[in-house]
Amino acid sequence: MKQRSISLPNGFRPLKRSLIHSALVTAAILATPAAVASSNVSWEDIANDANTPKDVLAYGIGPKAQRYSPLTDLNKDNVHKLTPAWSFSFGDEKQRGQESQALMHDGTIYVTGSYSRVFAIDARTGKKKWSYTARLPEGIRPCCDVVNRGAAIYGDKIYFGTLDAQVVALNKDTGKLAWKKRFGDYEAGYTMTGAPTFIKDKKTGKVLLIHGSSGDEFGIVGKLFARDPDTGEEIWMRPFVEGHYGRLNGKKSTPTGDVKAPSWPDDPNSPTGKVEAWSHGGGAPWQSASFDTETNTIIVGAGNPAPWNGWARTGKDGKPEKYDSLYTSGQVGVDPTTGEVKWFYQHTPNDAWDFSGNNELVLFEYKDKGKTVKATGHADRNGFFYVVNRENGKFIRAFPFVDNITWAKGIDPKSGRPIEVEGQRPPKPKEGENRGESVEVSPPFLGGKNWNPMAYSQDTGLFYVPGNHWKEDYWAEHPIYKKGSAYLGMGFRIKQMYDDHVGILRAIDPKNGKIAWEHKEKLPLWAGVLATKGGLIFTGTGDGYLKAFDADTGKVLWQFQTGSGIIAPPITWEMDGEQYVGITSGYGGAVPLWGGDMAVLTKPVPQGGSFWAFKLPSWADKK
Repeated sequence: MKQRSISLPNGFRPLKRSLIHSALVTAAILATPAAVASSNVSWEDIANDANTPKDVLAYGIGPKAQRYSPLTDLNKDNVHKLTPAWSFSFGDEKQRGQESQALMHDGTIYVTGSYSRVFAIDARTGKKKWSYTARLPEGIRPCCDVVNRGAAIYGDKIYFGTLDAQVVALNKDTGKLAWKKRFGDYEAGYTMTGAPTFIKDKKTGKVLLIHGSSGDEFGIVGKLFARDPDTGEEIWMRPFVEGHYGRLNGKKSTPTGDVKAPSWPDDPNSPTGKVEAWSHGGGAPWQSASFDTETNTIIVGAGNPAPWNGWARTGKDGKPEKYDSLYTSGQVGVDPTTGEVKWFYQHTPNDAWDFSGNNELVLFEYKDKGKTVKATGHADRNGFFYVVNRENGKFIRAFPFVDNITWAKGIDPKSGRPIEVEGQRPPKPKEGENRGESVEVSPPFLGGKNWNPMAYSQDTGLFYVPGNHWKEDYWAEHPIYKKGSAYLGMGFRIKQMYDDHVGILRAIDPKNGKIAWEHKEKLPLWAGVLATKGGLIFTGTGDGYLKAFDADTGKVLWQFQTGSGIIAPPITWEMDGEQYVGITSGYGGAVPLWGGDMAVLTKPVPQGGSFWAFKLPSWADKK
């Protein structure tokens, strides 16, 4: 078989030095003679993040990642008076997708930007305290724009990942480099776009820095890491492709699953006769982990298998239902002491549609027949919302959260496996042909919901899910692995489903799947969501508005135009007796690169890079 090149979407290419203008490492310190040191951040601070609104210390606002704030100063009655307090421009030519959730500590906003940058901003004035820009080499391979989704904070340091597969620790008061560690080969496709998180292992009492890797589209093997926050040294590593071995304290540890990897058969199409897909199996946990402090369990999503083409991961018998491609496209419970897998639930076995499983895992509780159920809530790219027992990984229920799902009729209530629709796995190319027959699939690979995190309200008991209604033409090609090249084996074009909207924000009851209300947006929704005890829901839109909704009815109560599309999660905090709301603005991400008709639809949206802070004006009645 001749090797064939895989064409990439318009605008997608390995980044060259000319694009990043040989970005130098910079740490621009305060203009004052010395930066004033703020208090250190403890694990107790992080664990109580959701209940201490003067700080925002974690991605997801607390270990449960509910994105809920107990603040009530802003509410349904006064949010219409919300006005900008200040805005901060990220500057220069690097105005690409800005997906960062900011952190707030001791009067300082910490926000990451495209091209692996970090900014520390005075939360009262919007003035820059310091900034850091990673030195990015030629040939980095981010699949879905040069984004960064946020930082982590602990002790006296800020931590974030870079597009050339490094984890960086900086002094939080000065921006001075403390350490940096490389975890993968960026030329093979390893990157890091998600925010790292902190956990405290109950067994050892150690606080650990937890982060994953990106790069499924280039055929990397996805890995989750635990590090010493003081030195950056690796404690353990766990791969999410069955049969690959982990590491513990620098030594080879146990395999993930069965060492013989029965869920990954020989590739019948490989010209080398090797188990090509297993060697480059994907499964990257590129989103941020949640942490169940009670059961001492890290809970994280595992990415799509590689290649996308499921026939390359199906045996010669041609029966994809026999080969699940473990441990990809699902949610994983991991032991923080050893990195061992405690439990695994797979949303999409032998995922042939790039549905992945990375979307955030929100930890929540609800009553069922008088008993408290401790669960994860997960809105998967495959279009189904899952409720899973977070103590053991057992399936509880699943239901659609978007319209017109074509690939599956539903999720079997007993087995938790999808009831697939025949013909929705695109057929293999016929002998002598490079491309198979196209089928129309919904959701497309960009998902019923992508990475953009939902919120859970402790007051309404509802999840607020930022989804999209679209579909795709989808066909199989011949996947060939080549280091640094896209390893897909599928072709696609995203199409519009409805004339009046693509984005759909829905308030959903996790106990029964009922939709309390919905709000439509003309452009795709790619921003995260925030819920507050003041009865408000905040999210951003592709055409640049930050909007506030009534949590009970979905009525739009306030909106503000930020000048570029919003594809980031909002935060809120209390400072000097006032409640603030903050959001990163700057359009980009996967949709303009991979979105087909959606890329055309969103082309008029201007790029940008800024952070906006809002509060009630001094004259406003805050009651």
